[in-house]
Amino acid sequence: MSTVRKYKPFYLFAMTSFALCPAAHGEKSPPIKITVDINGNGNFKSIQAALNSLPDSSNEPGTIFIRNGIYPEKIFITKGNIVLQGESVTNTIITQDIARDEWRCDHPDDWGVATVNIKASDITLINLTIENGYGLHTKQNRTAFCQLDSVTHQKVIRTDGHQMALRTMLGTRLKAIRCRFIAFGGDTVSPWNVDNGMFYFKDCDMQGGVDFYCPRGWAWAENCHFYATTGPASIWHDGSKDPDSKSVFRNCFFDGYDGFKLGRYHRDSQFFLIDCNFSKAMADTDIYLVPTTNVIQWGRRVYYYNCHRTAGDYAWHTNHLPAGITEKDITVPWLFKNKWNPGTQNE
Repeated sequence: MSTVRKYKPFYLFAMTSFALCPAAHGEKSPPIKITVDINGNGNFKSIQAALNSLPDSSNEPGTIFIRNGIYPEKIFITKGNIVLQGESVTNTIITQDIARDEWRCDHPDDWGVATVNIKASDITLINLTIENGYGLHTKQNRTAFCQLDSVTHQKVIRTDGHQMALRTMLGTRLKAIRCRFIAFGGDTVSPWNVDNGMFYFKDCDMQGGVDFYCPRGWAWAENCHFYATTGPASIWHDGSKDPDSKSVFRNCFFDGYDGFKLGRYHRDSQFFLIDCNFSKAMADTDIYLVPTTNVIQWGRRVYYYNCHRTAGDYAWHTNHLPAGITEKDITVPWLFKNKWNPGTQNE
């Protein structure tokens, strides 16, 4: 795999170092702090090995500090209350090349389809680049053997198909601070829990194809940069289980290939874009409903406030909020109904 990566500009941030502190038995456990260094100058060389060393449960967060390096690992997180913190967002890189279509030829579900796979709650990601490099490194479509295809046992694996960097299953209270999520294809960032999922992204950069940011449930994105590489839409939301579910964007910037489209939905959704900016490249296309057999119970719910496009605004993103809601009402506690406060810890 090539180690040369060319991305749009991203943030640079500082590091905090940690030392190992084992938990005491039979009393309130002190915070667990582990260092991972791929060059061997830490407690572990592998992120997964560090995760596996943590207790199944803890009343204090377990922090895994990851030194700079390229970690070619597929990560599985099944234990809650964990912080993964990189030394620097640009140089702490977790990467795999995975085409979802090919993975599902041999597996019944998405567990393992992403570079970072999460089946737990109260997970925090800080100062990390998480990359699914399949479409970045594979330049042509190809045909693969597909056991679960009952007719031909073959499937065309596209370079711009679904390529998840992050995929959650059932977990809630996921927080990502100063992270980059990189793919070429679709569904790069897939925090999925339509029943009670609560997801918080701040100062993050996300790149990918169709629906490359696609939360289900309640999601907050603040000061984030979105870049569309390909595909008919950048953002997507599923709020079909609860009419209160929302995907909120505050002070975010959207960019991409010439003519990229902002977003779409084919299930009940609710979008709020507040103080956001769009590049000149964005098409004159509002967030749109894809033709679907799904019943849209609660109608179109797409709202904007103080959003502007470089080189001139489009009429569809003029100020429009639901009756009785002002821009000042749209806060993190309002979104999560005071059930969860991501706070400022580790920011």
